[in-house]
Amino acid sequence: MSDRIRAALLVLVLVAFFAARAGGALGARARAHVHAHVHARTHIHVRARSHVRVSHATRVAREQARVVRFARRFLGTRYLYGGTTPGSGFDCSGFTRFVYAHFGITLPHYSGAQFGLGRRVARGGLRPGDLVFFDGLGHVGIYVGRGLFIHAPHTGTRVSIASLAGWYSTRYDGARRLL
Repeated sequence: MSDRIRAALLVLVLVAFFAARAGGALGARARAHVHAHVHARTHIHVRARSHVRVSHATRVAREQARVVRFARRFLGTRYLYGGTTPGSGFDCSGFTRFVYAHFGITLPHYSGAQFGLGRRVARGGLRPGDLVFFDGLGHVGIYVGRGLFIHAPHTGTRVSIASLAGWYSTRYDGARRLL
């Protein structure tokens, strides 16, 4: 391939690059970053990466999903009054405290104090990752979606997933969103 053809291809790549940067055909939703490398053997390799902009709500929803996935790792961990680690066991507020600490959010080791943090959430507006409170603020868990929450229930049990219906429904006190 001649130098003229190589130069023409390079110009074409640069035009595509600047058109994408200016919001051309690839524009509004995704930005293409084009990298061209010309080999001595007349090969031109073009590699494009697109970065899709996501809304704040989408980023929050992804982080909330990560909280739930992390919490699920501890299903089956034994309950221990005052417990704050998977090795020794968890109580309800120790469990929520441990999970959120993994994401850089410090919570007190008392469910009543955790209720004072974040934003109030209506029961109909629950999203995965929200803290849910019961029994006069004496119990807390993490909403996982579809009417279910994960928690460290009480002595003799293990971290498990329960329904907001039934016993917990009548003792539901509210929810808080930390993310």
